[in-house]
This record gives sequence, structure tokens and C-alpha cells, in this order.
Amino acid sequence: MGNVTISEAVKYIGVDDLTIDLFESQYVVPEGMSYNSYVILDEKIAVMDTCDKRGSEQWLANLEKELGGRTPDYVIISHMEPDHSATLGQLVERYPQITLVGNAKTFTMLANYFDMGNQPKITVKEADTLSLGAHTLQFFMAPMVHWPEVMVTYEQSEKILFSADGFGKFGALVNETDDWACEARRYYFNICGKYGAQVQALLKKAAKLDIQTICPLHGPILSENLGYYIGLYDTWSKYEAENKGVLVAVASVHGNTLGAAEFLAEELKALGEEKVSLMEVPRSDVAEVIEDAFRYDRLVLMASSYDAGVFLPMEDLLVHLRAKGYQNRKVALVENGSWAPTAAKTMRGYLEAMKNITILEPVVTIRSAVKDADKEALKELAKVVHQA
Repeated sequence: MGNVTISEAVKYIGVDDLTIDLFESQYVVPEGMSYNSYVILDEKIAVMDTCDKRGSEQWLANLEKELGGRTPDYVIISHMEPDHSATLGQLVERYPQITLVGNAKTFTMLANYFDMGNQPKITVKEADTLSLGAHTLQFFMAPMVHWPEVMVTYEQSEKILFSADGFGKFGALVNETDDWACEARRYYFNICGKYGAQVQALLKKAAKLDIQTICPLHGPILSENLGYYIGLYDTWSKYEAENKGVLVAVASVHGNTLGAAEFLAEELKALGEEKVSLMEVPRSDVAEVIEDAFRYDRLVLMASSYDAGVFLPMEDLLVHLRAKGYQNRKVALVENGSWAPTAAKTMRGYLEAMKNITILEPVVTIRSAVKDADKEALKELAKVVHQA
């Protein structure tokens, strides 16, 4: 567990997972993952979410230590995803009188995971409050950020927002660095990215609250410079580019298309582009490619033709981008094909199904090796992308 201090009454009881390889069985997490949970100690005691089954034993020990022999009165269920709720059954077994606090959708979903029988429960609605004594919890619904039952909790006296998966990031707390945005960005676009409108709705609710601390379900507690984090979430959820720059994403079978991509990237830099990210799609974490595609305002897709379509790693990237709501960008296309180039047509088909995508012209077609005429065409394309 990282060295976490919130306040005298609000204690961190979460767990660092340093052995997990894939979060949600798909996202590479070389720095591990934190499953955050909190307990508020007052006249009444509230546990703020539980933990993934991978950390249940440590989580229960952390909770018991902070309780100091007392019994918790409530468990606030902000999100039913198993990385935050898997230990609910063990919590109820240990403290059978505890009251479950959630919204109507929470309890519908709870039944999918647990048979809680006649466990005491409180069903809360928008802006309802629950007094613990000196602390008062207020609940705000956040549907589809990123599941339909999600809610956030605002503690009024200490001005803490328990933000569920909002403002979360990849990485264990013990491995936390100063570069919050890097892994928070990859986390946001791959997990919440499809739900920008819903994130905007939550930000509007949060703007009416005096928030001094944000306690997410993953990643560090945020208590300084909150405008920076909220500003990034505002930009990301509006599908605006965070930085002016170009991602050159290339999927090359035998290396010729990769050579063309390297040539194009150098031309873009020569024209004055300060941020040019070149990523070889088959050898990159697709989540990181998605991160940069959303981060920058322009994208160049360069791919070999394959089986009358496009080289499959590029198709996989396009499927992911479409699923995550990629939009509001300018995209250039370069295809390679030895006898019947088909990559551009396939890539265009995916892009045309996305919202507000401008496909820059001309599309460059290379046949096998890069020749002088191809270099001239790439130079002209670099100028178009630079001026876009």
C-alpha cells in the first residue's frame, strides 16, 4: 500500500496489486494497479467500496486495523464492477448487520453477483444525503461513467469527492510518479472514452460543489491543483485534442511501409511539427496507440494491404478507435500494396463511420518498395498534414 494520508476521520484502506499482468484482461499494467477503498470513522462508520478478489485478504486486514474493534454501519457501493465489489460478500459475512447503500440500479446489478438475502439496505437517489455524525455524505448519479449504476459521493464537511472510476489511472500507488497524466490518459480513453457526454454531465454536477480532495477508485488521491485534473477531463470528454501534434500509426508487413512512415515523420519534424509520435501498431500496446490518437489533433494511418483489406493489426486499431468514440480529428491515409492496394479503402470505411472525421487528400499509394516518386508524394502529404 502506498503512503496515503487523507484526514483524521477518513482513512485509506485500499490495496496495491503488483502481480497483475492485464487489467480487465486487456490493459498492460507494468506498474501494477491500485484498488482504492476508504473508511470514514464517525458516530456511524461508512466503508467506501470494497476491493478486487486479488486483494481481499489484505483489504479486510486494512479495514479491521482502522476500525480498531468497532463495527461498520454502512458500505457505500459506488460501482459494482468486480475490481471494487468482489469482497462485498466477505464484508457482509464478517459484519452481518452492515447496511448496503446504493441506488436502484446498484441493487439490480448486485443480484447478478451476490445473494444478499434480506441484508439491510438504503436505496439513494440524486442529491440524497446520509449523516454519519460530523460527516454528511451526498450522492450524485453518474450513469455510464462507465457503468449504468455508477454514483459518486460528496462528503460535505471535509469537501471530499469520492469519484468512483473518474480521475483514476493505471499503476500501483507504491509506484506512483509525478507524471499523473500519462497513465490517467491511457486509462480514461480506453475505459471511459466512449462516454464523453456522460463525463461532461458529471463534471457539471461537480462544478457546483466545493471540492478540496478527489478520492478515486484507482490511482493517487488528488488534493492539490485540482483545476489541472478537472481541466484535462473537460478536454478529454469533449473529444478535443490535448496537444497540437501528429500521431503516425503504421502497420507494416515487411518493413517498406514502416520506412515510408519514418520518412514522413522526419518530413513533419522538418516542417516544424514539435510533437510527432511514430508508433508501429503491431509492436505497440493498442491502448497506448489509442491514447496518442486522442491526445493529438491529427492522425496519419499507414498500412499494408492484406487479403483484399488492410493488415489486421491496423484493422484492430480501427475497431478499437470506433468503439472508443474517436472523433473530431483530421486523418491522412497511406496504403501499400504490391498488386492491388486495398488498405486505404478499408481504412476509409472505418473512418467514415466515425463522427466528424476529416480525411485529408490526397491518399498516397505505394507499391512495394518506397521509390523517389513515393518520397515526393510523402513530402507533399506532410505539407497537407502540417497545414491542416
